[in-house]
Amino acid sequence: MEDRPKYEKPLGELISTLKSQPVESIDGELNYIITRILKESYPLRYFNLNRAMGVLECCKLEFYRRVAAPYEDTKIEQNGDV
Repeated sequence: MEDRPKYEKPLGELISTLKSQPVESIDGELNYIITRILKESYPLRYFNLNRAMGVLECCKLEFYRRVAAPYEDTKIEQNGDV
């Protein structure tokens, strides 16, 4: 948690730039950004590639848990379950 503040300004700028793009181009932009960050953050070794893939999987699960699942729960309350 104490490491987060140093990322707030650059993340805010990056998010602002992404939000200014047409919605249909955001997926490709995010793919580029995430791939570049991982590629340049880890030395090229299988061990690190495996770690990076684990980070991506954990990000996917965290996004689902914190964003997608609550959204789905709200929609179930509004529209009923399947």
